[in-house]
Amino acid sequence: MTSLLDHCHRLLSGIPGVGRIVRHVSRMERATLVVVALTAGAFYLFVAIADEVREGGTRSLDERILLALRVPGDLSNPIGPRWLEESMRDLTALGGTTVLSLMTLAVICFLLMVRKRQTALIVLLSVAGGALLSTLFKWGFSRPRPDLVPHGMAVYSESFPSGHSMMSAIVYLTLGALLARTQARWRVKAFLFGLAIALTFIVGVSRLYLGVHWPTDVLGGWTLGAGWAALCWLVMLYLQSQGEVEPEEPARDPDA
Repeated sequence: MTSLLDHCHRLLSGIPGVGRIVRHVSRMERATLVVVALTAGAFYLFVAIADEVREGGTRSLDERILLALRVPGDLSNPIGPRWLEESMRDLTALGGTTVLSLMTLAVICFLLMVRKRQTALIVLLSVAGGALLSTLFKWGFSRPRPDLVPHGMAVYSESFPSGHSMMSAIVYLTLGALLARTQARWRVKAFLFGLAIALTFIVGVSRLYLGVHWPTDVLGGWTLGAGWAALCWLVMLYLQSQGEVEPEEPARDPDA
C-alpha cells in the first residue's frame, strides 16, 4: 500500500502545476490538513444551507422544530419546567455581544502581557472580522425573525445567520485552539476543543428554545462561524511558518 502511494505521489509530482501543489501538501502537517478540510467543509455546508434558506425550502422543517419546543395549545409556553426557560436566558448570554467582547478583550490583554502581539492581532481581526461578516450576511438575507411563536427575549436584528451562534463558534473555537497549543497531551487538547464545541452548541440551542431564531439560522451561524474560525487559524499557521507570528511554545507534559 505504501509503495502504491509513493508511486502515485511521484506520478502526480511530474504533472506541471499539480506537482507544486502535491509537494506543498506533502510538507503540510497532518493537523493543518485537518483544518483545511474543516474549513472547506464548513463553508460548503453554509452555502448549501444559505441556498435552501434563500429559496424557502426550509420553512416546513423550521416550523416543525420550533413547534416541537412549545407546549401544544400554548405556543407562548416552552416545553420543560419554568426554571429551564430562565436557565436558557442565562446560557444564551454566553453568545451575546457583552460577554464575548469582554472575553475577547481579556484574552487580547493577556496575549499582549506575555508579548504575543501578533497572536493578539490575529484574535482581534478574527473576532472583529466575524462580527462584520455576520452583519453583512444579515443585511444581505434580511430574513425576518420567527413569527410562529412568541420570543423569549428582545431581538433587534435580522434572523439569518444567528449572530449568537456564529460569534460563539468564532470566539470559543479560537480560544480553545489557543489553549490547546499550550498542552502536550492529546486528551487535554480534546477536552478543550470539546468544551468549546459544547459552549457553541448550548448557545445555539438556547436561541431555538427561546424562539428567537429558526433552526436553519442556528445551523448557518454554526457553520459560517466554524469556517471563519478555521480560516483565521490557517492564516495564523501560515504566518507562523513565515516567521511573522510567534511560534508555538513547546508544552511540558507533566506525565513525561
